[in-house]
Amino acid sequence: MPSERAVRTVAALLALAGIGVATYIAVAEGGGAPQCLAGGHGCQVAADSSYSHLAGVNVAVLGIAGYALLLLCALAGGDVPRVAGMAIAIVGFGYSAYLTYVELFVIDAICEWCVASGALMTLLLVANLVRAFGYLGAGLVGAGHDPTAGHA
Repeated sequence: MPSERAVRTVAALLALAGIGVATYIAVAEGGGAPQCLAGGHGCQVAADSSYSHLAGVNVAVLGIAGYALLLLCALAGGDVPRVAGMAIAIVGFGYSAYLTYVELFVIDAICEWCVASGALMTLLLVANLVRAFGYLGAGLVGAGHDPTAGHA
């Protein structure tokens, strides 16, 4: 099992990457759509679809907020950030899975940037589950507490 410090570092780096991807999508959509790196028009189709906004808010902006909250959880020690990070990652993963379904089966277009965001959110879910289930109840990182010590 990796140390909590290592899991938090990985989660923080993933969240920073997610902020970057979501920010690019949000900024690019302000001028049309993100550029598909492999060519094609999937990013344009996704950006133009009604699914690119939720209650009038660009879903990329919601992504930025989610990734920022996950970054804050990764930077903080203790049980509250562990559980909050897990909960936020579950919601983010679920919404990413829904949007992937929409891309595949509703709008019939794949946005590479959306796929990248979904992959990052999946990895963040794994990191936050490892952190929550591996260290819930443990002392703060660096306190030298082994959460498995004393268990039969």
